[in-house]
Amino acid sequence: MPKKDSKGRGTKKGFMASDDLALRELLRVPGGKPMDLAAYDTRVTPAGPRDKQAGRAAMTDMANPLADLQDRLWAASTAGDRRRGLLVLQGMDTSGKGGTVKHVIGLFNPSGCRIHAFKAPTPKELAHPFLWRVKKALPQAGELGIFDRSHYEDVLIARVRALAPAAEIERRYDEINRFEKSLAGNGVTVIKCFLHISYDEQRDRLLKRLDRPDKHWKFNVSDIDERALWPAYQQAYELALERCSTAHAPWYLVPADRKWYRNWAVSRLLLEHLSELNPRYPKADFDVKEARRRLLEQ
Repeated sequence: MPKKDSKGRGTKKGFMASDDLALRELLRVPGGKPMDLAAYDTRVTPAGPRDKQAGRAAMTDMANPLADLQDRLWAASTAGDRRRGLLVLQGMDTSGKGGTVKHVIGLFNPSGCRIHAFKAPTPKELAHPFLWRVKKALPQAGELGIFDRSHYEDVLIARVRALAPAAEIERRYDEINRFEKSLAGNGVTVIKCFLHISYDEQRDRLLKRLDRPDKHWKFNVSDIDERALWPAYQQAYELALERCSTAHAPWYLVPADRKWYRNWAVSRLLLEHLSELNPRYPKADFDVKEARRRLLEQ
């Protein structure tokens, strides 16, 4: 069992329990240092609400501030503000990428979101450099983009399944870093969340899918084969987190065994980043008093 801190929170090496620091400081992967995912507790709640009920209440409290920030970001884009957000969701099967999209992005106006779920590349996509299809899915000014899986698949499953030469995969880490740096330089705030679940939790979630006929569509027998490669995937994620958590696009390691905490944490990360952007409504480019006068005369 993980140790308990003075506030009763679960802690383990890698997470520091605190309500005093921004969540992005608590969950940020330092980068450039060897990662050991086994050292990070998947059920810990290092900050924020203590239980599911409090977590749901906290989500409700964030709804209006998030919607307001999104509205201001979109409005600012009409006056030439090029800034936008990009939420990248990665994690093992059943870690909750789709659930995060449903519960977190549901707090936003869908007209201002651009959601893209990356599947296995098509023959056309394979004929291009691996970042080609990613660039086509990027959010426009004023939008919030959400990637359910992403360009990181090309250093994750590609590494585990040897879908590309080892030397090519090694080059991709630097390509990803250059790509994300260019995004940051063009007004894109990149928020990368690794949804960290345990081996046992994944098994339980897969079993629940088998227990419910209405969830069978979400199950694929290949999930069992992929699960057998758990150690290789953990190593691939550790390398990606180590090499691609940078100042301009850091990774955040989100404990995801507790779905309610996962949803709160991703929402909170979005709130912190969008608040820092502090988008402003543009000033009217017309005479407001004159427009009012004309309307009242009609």
